[in-house]
Amino acid sequence: MDLRQLIYSSQPFGFDEAVLAGILLDARRCNTRDGVTGALVCRREVFLQLLEGPENAVLGAIERIGRDDRHTDIIVHVSESVPDRLFGDWAMLHDPAKSWLGSENDGSKNWVERVRAADVKGIFRSLASRMNTKSVD
Repeated sequence: MDLRQLIYSSQPFGFDEAVLAGILLDARRCNTRDGVTGALVCRREVFLQLLEGPENAVLGAIERIGRDDRHTDIIVHVSESVPDRLFGDWAMLHDPAKSWLGSENDGSKNWVERVRAADVKGIFRSLASRMNTKSVD
């Protein structure tokens, strides 16, 4: 199977716990239906999400996210073919990522302007390693 991995960031609009719960519920329902897996790391000021699965399904997911008014300023950092999934057991893993951006008052929302593809891939590789979720399709 040809697998696509896509990592994007977005700024949440109207973020609170109810909005986050709704995003996770929608993601898990759609991803299960479409054969997409992944992980969401979030802070009040930025979402960072990895999607992986069949190319058409992943591209459909990012198009759907682009139409979702709970996300603004979407930036795709990585979109590439991969040999296997990092989060094969997770329709959408949620990780609050207390450590990857520092404190909420340190200018972290500008992080997306400075990030490199290797950095965002490293965040998710580290998370997958901690969660022991790596599986091969």
